[in-house]
Amino acid sequence: MSRRELPLADRLSALRDAVEVAEGRLDVPEVGRARQLLAKAGARQALGDATVVALAGATGSGKSTLFNALSGSEVSTPGVRRPTTGVAHATVWAADDSADRLLDWLEVPRRHRHAPDPALDGLVLLDLPDHDSVRLEHRLEVDRLVELVDVLVWVLDPEKYADAAVHDRYLRPLAGHSGTLLVVLNQVDRLDDAAAAACLADLRRLLDTEGLADTELLAVSARTGDGLPGLRSRLAERVAARRAAALRLTADVRGVATALSAHCGSSGRTSDADRGSLTRALGDAAGVPAVVAGVERSTVRAGTAQTGWPVVRWLGKLRPDPLGRLHLGSADARSSLPAAGAVQQAAVATAVRRARDTAGAGLPVAWTDDLRRTVEVHSDRLTDRLDRAVTGTDLGSERTPLWQRGVGALQWLLVATALVGALWLLALVALGWLQLDDVVPLPRVEGLPVPTVLLVGGLLAGALLALLCRPLVALRARRRARRARRRLEDAVAEVGRVEVLEPLAETGADHDRFCAAVTRAGS
Repeated sequence: MSRRELPLADRLSALRDAVEVAEGRLDVPEVGRARQLLAKAGARQALGDATVVALAGATGSGKSTLFNALSGSEVSTPGVRRPTTGVAHATVWAADDSADRLLDWLEVPRRHRHAPDPALDGLVLLDLPDHDSVRLEHRLEVDRLVELVDVLVWVLDPEKYADAAVHDRYLRPLAGHSGTLLVVLNQVDRLDDAAAAACLADLRRLLDTEGLADTELLAVSARTGDGLPGLRSRLAERVAARRAAALRLTADVRGVATALSAHCGSSGRTSDADRGSLTRALGDAAGVPAVVAGVERSTVRAGTAQTGWPVVRWLGKLRPDPLGRLHLGSADARSSLPAAGAVQQAAVATAVRRARDTAGAGLPVAWTDDLRRTVEVHSDRLTDRLDRAVTGTDLGSERTPLWQRGVGALQWLLVATALVGALWLLALVALGWLQLDDVVPLPRVEGLPVPTVLLVGGLLAGALLALLCRPLVALRARRRARRARRRLEDAVAEVGRVEVLEPLAETGADHDRFCAAVTRAGS
């Protein structure tokens, strides 16, 4: 292992992190394969450092004959035209029964113990069923064990060495496993030197084009023994290194990480324009314009009642409070705001989709699908959350300003003045009826009777004061409405952040963590 090579334990930890992030988010088969690999790695590492080598090949390739030659006895019955290896056979080079648990995990029932050989101590050699067997269970057994063994020796023969079935289904997918794969051209004794050289050259060319340039190619004859010492030497090297299992798992992790990396891209960030558009759409759907209008009208109503002409002030009290009808002020109760119409709902859907598209820009399909599912789940709560947010928002103090209280007191003073003038005039009428009007002198101002000045002046001054206060009342109402709008928009923006933007950002962050873990696992 080179100095920069990441240890297998770190690779598996990174792959485990990637699977944990993807759990419940990515509905792709690559995550399932990564999960299976982690389970396989845990089991394989717990079973010791024995080296499992499997001989695989087609019917008539001499695979079983080669197995017997390496085993030193006829453990597996060779077949020529029909597959005879229905289940895997095993030959074990070990002084004890330490490999039995490993073979139990591999589910290999037929076992042969070889005499002790220091060069091969710890080798478990398997003869697999024929991959081109007419029986489905044989082919499935080959596929299962190919995924579990540490070193795979693929046995080819001069007639079918270029068979597309073996190259496309088995060899080409192992392009990243050159360190755990050997290719053997068997039965070279059937060819003369020139034909054997041509056959090996063509096979080498095929392997190179399939990404297996680093895979070693050996020529052997199981029948005559030619090339067997070289093959045995290669197996002895792998057994002595005690790293075949780790190398196979490392190659598997890299392969899975490469497959997972197809689901990595670049996560986007929601823009201020998208957030503003979302807040406006949610505000319209939540009834913020209706609440703001209610605040303004209610403030005008209260201000008019305080500063208006007391003679007609009671008429305003006959109309209900526009804000009170909405039943706001409690976050635990539903408001009486009208439900969002089709236009508002469409605007919300458009704003959410725009924010989702921005957050998903550069992400692979699997993550954009997760973004869509995430937003759909959280959008189901939007209506209730928006209503509670609007209902529970503090719309500002309803306390009557001091200047309005002063105007109100002045209005009552003017009413009292007019009332004094009216009562004075009534008293003069009574005195005139009693013929005593000449007895009591009548004061005048600029030639006008004082009682008349008091009555008319009080009434006119009150009406004029009410008219002059209306713009001030309207100005205060607009200011309070603007403050209420800001607070409502903040509340709605918080709902949008929690229910829409944060889930989108969390998905983007999970994507970044997933890709970092995948990169580390496959480095």
